[in-house]
Amino acid sequence: MSATEGKYIIHATIRCDGTVARKDVVGAIFGQTEGLLGDQLQLRKLQRTGRIGHVDVTLNQNKGKVQGEISLSSSIDQVSTAVIGAALETIDRIGPCKAVIKVKGIENIRSAKRDNVIDRAKTLLLNMVNSGQDDSKNILDEVRAVLTLDTEKDISGMTAGPNVADSDAIIIVEGRNDVRNLLKFGIKNAIATMGSGIQDELVTLAKSKTTVIAFVDGDRGGRLLLMELSGKLGKSLTHVALAPQSREVEHLEGKVITKCLSQKEAANKIVSRLQAELAKEDDAAVGRGAESLEAPDEVKEWAGMLDGLKRNQAIIVNADGSGSEPIGASKLEEELSESEGAIGLVFSGKVNDRIFDLASGAGIENVMGTSVGKVTRKSGVQAYSASNL
Repeated sequence: MSATEGKYIIHATIRCDGTVARKDVVGAIFGQTEGLLGDQLQLRKLQRTGRIGHVDVTLNQNKGKVQGEISLSSSIDQVSTAVIGAALETIDRIGPCKAVIKVKGIENIRSAKRDNVIDRAKTLLLNMVNSGQDDSKNILDEVRAVLTLDTEKDISGMTAGPNVADSDAIIIVEGRNDVRNLLKFGIKNAIATMGSGIQDELVTLAKSKTTVIAFVDGDRGGRLLLMELSGKLGKSLTHVALAPQSREVEHLEGKVITKCLSQKEAANKIVSRLQAELAKEDDAAVGRGAESLEAPDEVKEWAGMLDGLKRNQAIIVNADGSGSEPIGASKLEEELSESEGAIGLVFSGKVNDRIFDLASGAGIENVMGTSVGKVTRKSGVQAYSASNL
């Protein structure tokens, strides 16, 4: 199915802390969403029936890291398409590399076609007016008036308000829709990071301004963006404004935006506070004991694979639920590196750091072991033992 045959296109960005290829990204998308969305939304099945198209991936490598874009066309309904888009953001590792996928938006192809019709109609109207008589001047003036309204601009690929270049103060937000929402209420000096890392051009721009305000969403994602901005901008970041809890800047009303900006705090003060909060959350996640977990049904079905395994032998669980032949500890790394679409690992022994690292490198998210230590989650891998069944 081509993009023009679908109803929607999911547009996403990807960042990886390491070198990966297009096939690694495509494999992670199909492998790590397998079983996550239920049988009706299995990507492989939807692609076979033509309800979603090919996964188009464009990657750019720079200094050992990769940034790029992902697009996926869909002919299913709005709700299902949105669920698939959200599922892409759960992918946090591609091969051995940490990864972040962020959906920029879901494009309605029919709406885009209507926009093209409107733009073309405006051009045709202008052509008629320009070739008409003097009595058409009022129409031409009206069309020109539309062109003088404040519109967003593009600065090195970042969406920005019309006053960003000339203003002594700028407001840094996450996405294009944030900028558009602020423009709606007369705030013309906002610029978006576009969710693809902090560009060097933004760092340079911030250094030339007297006041630089980070206006971020009121969720964990907003706090993480703030940490990234603080690390890249340093002292150039002077203030921080937070959206209300669990709300996004792009959806705020005018009076809420005004209140948030008026209550901005010094950047160093709020960054220190949020760093402490994030550290506590991470410590709590790592410190949960194995006995407090309950394995999902999919993992419980692997318990029988432990029977008959010798100490320190393992079985690789495939996407269809089948298991490999028993593998010795010395060959486990080699077998995992050659496996494709593996979703789990069953290990006859205690799940230690090496098992976590091997599973993480193979893109495996769940491990079943004979026993698990105090650390039950590491590097994106969750470990379970018989006590969790």
